[in-house]
Amino acid sequence: MDERLRRRIIMFYLAGGINLVLGLYVLLQGGAFLEPSKVTMLSLFFFGFAAVDFYFPYAMKKKWRQEQQKAMRGGTGQGSAT
Repeated sequence: MDERLRRRIIMFYLAGGINLVLGLYVLLQGGAFLEPSKVTMLSLFFFGFAAVDFYFPYAMKKKWRQEQQKAMRGGTGQGSAT
């Protein structure tokens, strides 16, 4: 796997972990200094971004594997006039 892609995937996982921690913090401790509706909205915001941050690496790996399989089968099909 390309080093840039691997680093990008690691950064998405790191961002997802941070969003999970922040979402849990707001959910568990936010009630002391925020209104319940704001606690809910902020928690959903952080958990939503965490879900996106964990989905993107999956999608990038899947796309990379598909491109590798195409390359193994004989190219992308571009440039061949039939």
